[in-house]
Amino acid sequence: MNKPKAIVLLSGGLDSATVLAIASQKFDCHAISFDYGQRGLSEIHAAKGLASRYAVTHQVIKIDTGVMQGSALTDESIAVPEQPEEGIPVTYVPARNTLFLSHALAVAEVMVSQDIFIGVNAVDYSGYPDCRPEFIDAFENMANLATKAGVEGKQLTIHAPLIDKSKAEIINIGVELKVDYSVTVSCYQANEHGEACGSCDSCQLRRRGFENADISDPTRYF
Repeated sequence: MNKPKAIVLLSGGLDSATVLAIASQKFDCHAISFDYGQRGLSEIHAAKGLASRYAVTHQVIKIDTGVMQGSALTDESIAVPEQPEEGIPVTYVPARNTLFLSHALAVAEVMVSQDIFIGVNAVDYSGYPDCRPEFIDAFENMANLATKAGVEGKQLTIHAPLIDKSKAEIINIGVELKVDYSVTVSCYQANEHGEACGSCDSCQLRRRGFENADISDPTRYF
């Protein structure tokens, strides 16, 4: 029996790799990655490798440089923090998940898919407003109001299966699904080989996750 089609946002990081593994169990997946002017493209290379491993179709969407400026992840003049910050951190990228999901919504309509998967997480929350359950619920409601499919009763669902999981819980889920985390890139400032700095907030969160899961950290550091 043919599986239904799902669109999976695939950054190349630990969380999105886990989401792809989850979605692949029940859906025929089409993965989407974004070149949005981020510091490096190693995460996109990782996403391409993951798509190949899972034998899913993969699309890289280009968002013009400058659209999502004002973040430490898109502007090299802004230092990447090594400690958690109060409030919304400088690594917040303006409207990132809103733009990503909007593109995914269009692709879903074209591919006649009613399911979009995204790896947002609200437990190890870094202050990003577009990683909260309220945002996911609001976008899903908007999507069903704003699309031909939604108006005609083909309800679209935004799946965020990791939204209430700790990093350790996510890693345990992925290990059970045989995700190879050594090929994922989570670092905010990974080098061209996908090796991590080990000091940024994302690297520290990832390392603690493996420690709390009592699993050897396969991350490649420079």
